[in-house]
Amino acid sequence: MIVLDCCAAVALILGTSEGKSLEALMERDEEIISSSLLLAELASALRKYVKAGAMAPERATWSIRELGSLVDRFVDVSENHVESFCEALRLDHSPYDLFYFTLARRNGATLCTLDHSLMRLCEREGVDCIHELLPA
Repeated sequence: MIVLDCCAAVALILGTSEGKSLEALMERDEEIISSSLLLAELASALRKYVKAGAMAPERATWSIRELGSLVDRFVDVSENHVESFCEALRLDHSPYDLFYFTLARRNGATLCTLDHSLMRLCEREGVDCIHELLPA
């Protein structure tokens, strides 16, 4: 099982070299889940790309719609919001990241992220995380 976070989703959508490597990893026959928070985070991130002129509004809208094809199941934030908050306090880390972190930990899943501070947190706390990307 793979947990997809916003950084990884943006790389997939933009088709970066990291995103292409992640896509190759995600083509394995594993369930891909994410927090419902991803929908809001992705909308915010893509808005910034549109505002900067780096992405057409139509492409951003299409990407938001197509997110469902990347994720097999969204887990509602209400399922782990207290745990994520408490862990954010304990670990002194962003509560947004902890939604994905706790989801991966709860499910014994691999967290798919390109966020280096989140990768370091996973290493420190024993949560499986994709660390090395395959060549695109």
